[in-house]
Amino acid sequence: MNLLIDIGNTHTNLALSSPGRISPAVIFPTKDWHTDGAEFHIQKLIKKTPIQNVFCCSVAPSITQVANKFFAEKQLRFDLLTSRNCGIEIDYPKPKTIGPDRLANAIAAINEFGAPVIVVDFGTAVTFDVINNKGAYAGGVIAPGLSAMTDYLHEKTELLPRIKLRKPRRVIGKSTEEAMQIGTIYGYQSMIQGLLRQICRSLKSELVPVIATGGYAKLVCKNVAEFTAIRPFLTLDGLRLALSKMN
Repeated sequence: MNLLIDIGNTHTNLALSSPGRISPAVIFPTKDWHTDGAEFHIQKLIKKTPIQNVFCCSVAPSITQVANKFFAEKQLRFDLLTSRNCGIEIDYPKPKTIGPDRLANAIAAINEFGAPVIVVDFGTAVTFDVINNKGAYAGGVIAPGLSAMTDYLHEKTELLPRIKLRKPRRVIGKSTEEAMQIGTIYGYQSMIQGLLRQICRSLKSELVPVIATGGYAKLVCKNVAEFTAIRPFLTLDGLRLALSKMN
């Protein structure tokens, strides 16, 4: 079996994989790499399973160094997904600057839905990744994540509270918390729909599959017509596919 690791700014996702499937994912705070927390979650997942490869995509270089050292001490091979080994065409001026999680998302989306295809990832940032009609990674959009926006409002104002995101029941808020929920969930839905229209126009196609992934994907995208599918662990599946092509 292989160990797949998706290191994000806020959370890390783990899964075991064979060439054909991935196990249920384990999620823990990325800050746990600085404590014994990461080892606890890794050992709980793998138990006594023999690990052939550890394959990772990371958007946190300082944590990547910690993970590399951790697996070196365990005498396990630790490899990173990059623009050079991702196995897809890239139509982008500086391929090395593309987040490896975004490449993994593109790999998995192309495999399941073909091209063109758009991936919207709801993480610490909300990212749009566009694969063009030729199947090449063509670029995308980066916007602040939902939590980043609500946390910013709380930190920069005296009266706005820190809120837990959930689906609003209406579109006119009857409390400060509800008004913030509406501004975040429905506001982001409208922003995303507007950006998708413009991206599809640029691709000269109205029938482009749009795939949602990331922690807030279900909250924002459920019952939104523009989305073809929700795949919470698309990044891990992209890692699985990339690794299977390398071996």
